[in-house]
Amino acid sequence: MSDTLAARTAHTLEVKHSRFIVHAAAVQTPEVALAFLHEVADSAATHNCWAYRIGNEYRFSDDGEPAGTAGRPILAAIDGQGFDRVMAVVTRWYGGIKLGAGGLVRAYGGAVAECLRTASRQPLVAYAEVVITYPFEVTGPVHAALGQFGAEKLGEDFLAEGASLRLRLPADRVDALKMQLRDATRDRVRFAAD
Repeated sequence: MSDTLAARTAHTLEVKHSRFIVHAAAVQTPEVALAFLHEVADSAATHNCWAYRIGNEYRFSDDGEPAGTAGRPILAAIDGQGFDRVMAVVTRWYGGIKLGAGGLVRAYGGAVAECLRTASRQPLVAYAEVVITYPFEVTGPVHAALGQFGAEKLGEDFLAEGASLRLRLPADRVDALKMQLRDATRDRVRFAAD
């Protein structure tokens, strides 16, 4: 399982008089990632290169640097540090000395890798949504079990034969909740994926 950033973070690197400033943040959607870009990018800088990873979705930009020398190394640094749902923006002010393609790759990728290496991490938790139905007489044991497994109630319906709950809980706890409810209610709770 991947981590995301617990808080925004920044890092500065200077290479041959060029200054690189990394800003990184946790993001949940591409729209949030691009809003972060617009927030931290400096229009007076030579380049504002960036990349984000959100699950299987990713994008990056070299922002005028030679193709493949900035955005892709930034994304590789995010992946290499084991992060997901992260956007990194590297703002560069040119210092008058050309770094060459290899130097740019090392500077952009290295600055982001160092920024993320020292950042505070937050584990990502995969959640599942399930619907359970049960007769009214087992309401007590059902509600007692939900608290034990960190289940959040998203909706509740009352039917003639009992109740139906829509729940959200960590995916790795669903099977344990099923076993607990089976044992506590003599197998009178039914599960369905939402």
